[in-house]
Amino acid sequence: MLTKQQAGEAVRAAKVLTGVTWAQLAEALDAPLAWTTAALLGQHPMSAEQAETAAALLELDKDAALAFQLQPTRGALDSAVPVDPTIYRLYEVIQVYGPAIKELIHEQCGDGIMSAINFRLDVRRVPDPAGDRVVITLDGKYLPYQW
Repeated sequence: MLTKQQAGEAVRAAKVLTGVTWAQLAEALDAPLAWTTAALLGQHPMSAEQAETAAALLELDKDAALAFQLQPTRGALDSAVPVDPTIYRLYEVIQVYGPAIKELIHEQCGDGIMSAINFRLDVRRVPDPAGDRVVITLDGKYLPYQW
């Protein structure tokens, strides 16, 4: 049996071999693009139907489909400080802007947090005369602390 991490690596290789895009996978699963990508990389469990559909599109076997259905260990990175440049830059954004984001959430919403469970994510490229921009939208439900 494959682990979710092994299945995620198999997905990345299968995408290259088959030419299937994340958007095509999301459409076939009738699921959001960011959720589909995260799920196939091991961060969310899929239903049996979703897992079988994804495995078929990617020409992966039943072991991969089974791994797609397993409960994940979320947020597990290979190291405490990420070394991949893209992931590190996001880590850096949180180091620099995290305290400001926290203050603004508290000022605008009160004593609480943004949910990562009831959450939406969007990533898109936006043309700009000075060089294309990447827009990342983090959309989490506000959860007030209850004392």
